[in-house]
This record gives sequence, structure tokens and C-alpha cells, in this order.
Amino acid sequence: MLEAKHHFFFYPFFQQYSCWKISRNFHDVKVRGTIDDRQLPILLLANHVSWWDGFWIMYLNVKLLKRKFYFMMLEEQLRKHWYFRLSGGYSVRKNSKSVVESLQYTADLLQDSQNMVLMFPQGKITSLYQYPVDFEKGLERVMQKCKKPIQIVFLVNLPEYFVNPKPTLFMHIHSYEGENSFADIQTAYNEFYHSVLTYHRQIYY
Repeated sequence: MLEAKHHFFFYPFFQQYSCWKISRNFHDVKVRGTIDDRQLPILLLANHVSWWDGFWIMYLNVKLLKRKFYFMMLEEQLRKHWYFRLSGGYSVRKNSKSVVESLQYTADLLQDSQNMVLMFPQGKITSLYQYPVDFEKGLERVMQKCKKPIQIVFLVNLPEYFVNPKPTLFMHIHSYEGENSFADIQTAYNEFYHSVLTYHRQIYY
């Protein structure tokens, strides 16, 4: 597998570029919810709805979470877009033996309180209105391999245009407080996702 690096130039450039690109292409960004930072490594679980996802989450990390950012990418995509490896990207090859190595690497990253690892538990881009979110088994294996406490944070991103030519990005965050079991986490994430969709229907429609 290809391990992540944080290049002295590319990583801060990607941080600044993400914030600039969002400011140019979005009418506003609204972060809803709070988290109690427990000074633990963060496993961020987010919905995977667009090409924008990585930029959005880098923006959130710069503005709020303030961790060293890591994220998993398909190996063929990471080889093609090699610069992401210099900004915290590492590889996975699905349906291969090396996926075990990638999941162990993820768990190892989550032993350092300075780190944040992004995972899209559904494993692919889906409609932001698709509910419930079906988790792949990779998350379960990572949780089994983690030996120290971690902080799990849920994120649901919803872009809305309303009357503006540029969308407003709503970033809903929630700190998970339940048991670190795959079933419990999946249930809790879907309950949170449902509450976010309900909130938007009630407030904005």
C-alpha cells in the first residue's frame, strides 16, 4: 500500500487551497452542532456525496478540528493524483489481500491524538438523500484493531442553493458517545442522518 505523507509545501498549500476554493464557489458555510474535544485521535465518519467532500472536510479540519488530516483513497486514484498522498492520502485496494494492511494502517494512525482519519463508511459516492446509509465492513475491522480510546465524530454535509447562484454548505457534526461496536455506530449514524434531513425539511421547506 501507499502510505501518507505531509509534505512541507503541499499539505499547507492544500489546506489554504481548500479554504480558498470553498470561498470562491459557495455562498456560505454553516457548521451546525458542537463537539467536546477530548484530546483524542478523531475518526471522522462522513457521507460521501460528491467530488467536493475532501475539500469540505479539509476546511472543517482547518476551522474546527485542527488535527493532522489523513484519508483513504483507492490505490489507482492515488497513483493518478499523486499529490494527495503528500496531503495525507493513503491507499486501499479493494478485494485484495492488501486491504488488511490498509485497515491496520488506519488503526495505527488512530493511536496518535494529533491525528484525524476520515472514512466514508459507505465506501462510494451516493445521493445525499439516500437513507439509510449502508456501512461497509472496513469500519468494523478498524474498530477491532484500535487498542486505545478514540473520539468518533459524525459529519453530514448538505449543500443547498435556495435563491442564490452559489450553494450554501451545511456541515452537521455530532460527537458519538455510544459503544464502539459496528452495529451501534451504524445505527447511531443513521439516526443522526435522519435527524439532519428532518431538520432541513422542517426549517427550509
